[in-house]
Amino acid sequence: MIFDKITRDGRLWAVRFDENADNEFIKTIDQWDDVQWLRAFFIENINDLIAYFKISDINIAISDTIDDSDRLQRIILDISPEADLNRIFRPLDNNQVSDRMLQKEKARLKRKFGHSSWLRLYAIKLVSGVYIITGGAIKLTATMQEREHTSRELAKLERVRNFLLQENVIDDTGFVDYMTEL
Repeated sequence: MIFDKITRDGRLWAVRFDENADNEFIKTIDQWDDVQWLRAFFIENINDLIAYFKISDINIAISDTIDDSDRLQRIILDISPEADLNRIFRPLDNNQVSDRMLQKEKARLKRKFGHSSWLRLYAIKLVSGVYIITGGAIKLTATMQEREHTSRELAKLERVRNFLLQENVIDDTGFVDYMTEL
């Protein structure tokens, strides 16, 4: 498992699993910008798209996904030093009120019109304002456990969290120590 720095200031990282050439942030963004991949995804998941979002036109779904992906990329990559990543990432569990060690988080866009965004970036929170992206998904159902592609994202979150715990990384200081030992 390798960790790639996403922002210069070291507040945002992305995991690159040993079997992959790209980190999970780049891999996810590439999928969300790939019209052929999106078309196949929405054809396969058309029932969820209709049931949860009342959208039956795959071209609209593709266009909305690409637009939301571009906005999310701009927010993540254009982050200024004083920007607060805690405003972008929220606990994975909507009912969670207190922080946990190596907490599982999600980033989700707020849309000003139409349906809510189905794009999610998933991350482990090292400390307030410092995150490691573990993947992303198009979430069309109420819970992640309902579909295989979102269940895989849960497994990746857990895999990265367990790896960090095995390496005695419990916060950003431990993470910096781990990165300098490599």
